[in-house]
Amino acid sequence: MKETIRIGTRKSKLAMVQTNTIINMLSEIAPNTKFEIIPISTIGDEILDKPLVQFGGKGVFVDVFEEALLNGKIDLAVHSAKDMTMELPKGLGILGIPKREDPRDVLVTYNRQLSKESRAVIGTSSLRRQFQIQQHYQAECFSLRGNVPTRLEKLKKGEYDGIILAVAGLKRLGLMAEEDFKYRIFSTEEFVPAAGQGILAVEGRLEEELSELVSGINDKETAISLMTERRVLEKLNAGCHEAIGVYSEISTGILKIDAIYKREDGIIRVKEEAPIEDYLSAADRIADKLLEK
Repeated sequence: MKETIRIGTRKSKLAMVQTNTIINMLSEIAPNTKFEIIPISTIGDEILDKPLVQFGGKGVFVDVFEEALLNGKIDLAVHSAKDMTMELPKGLGILGIPKREDPRDVLVTYNRQLSKESRAVIGTSSLRRQFQIQQHYQAECFSLRGNVPTRLEKLKKGEYDGIILAVAGLKRLGLMAEEDFKYRIFSTEEFVPAAGQGILAVEGRLEEELSELVSGINDKETAISLMTERRVLEKLNAGCHEAIGVYSEISTGILKIDAIYKREDGIIRVKEEAPIEDYLSAADRIADKLLEK
């Protein structure tokens, strides 16, 4: 094993918190190994005045890390799993998937509560969030990019009546109880999360020694959920250009999948249950139902 393992991460505070969480887990497994954080800027971090759909897809947050992994500049990369593309470059794989954090979405407002009757300007660049929030409020959605503190600051300045964020990010940053902010947390039934939301994924080269180390942080149920949700997107050939939510959870050996998809002919929502060993077949059935005419 290398004396020092270099871990690539985005530069935001949330990305750093997530990376340090992974390092703490790995340090318990390999206490004599040193870990070095390598901050890397991505295209997605640099272009903030346009929605992702206008200049790229999920790859804008991960491509530069995969290049660094392949050329040996870093040994591992920590991602929010929902940012990852469906197909990884040859020689790379997801080596570690720790237990999922809260997968839910939250509507954050400043010094006010929104009523279902009043019109509201909502900040979100996610097509998934846009059509789902309109099922709960008379919402007019506008693009919102930047890190979490930047988004909250724009809300405080009155640029939006509310913004939609992932609960996981707010919890990791310790921002779920900020004074003057109001939080409406949607259940996964009310608001279907993005595939992989709340999950961290450690990507690396498929090398036996490194793979063995990182696999020690794996949570089996979270890994199955992530593979299930990614499988649905893969079958639909869906990225950030698609308005789709996919969420799965496991209870007493049974996998439950819930998916919602805004197509040209309307919104379709489907559910499926199966034993966890049949997760791929269940994901395929979900995808087939979403594509039915």
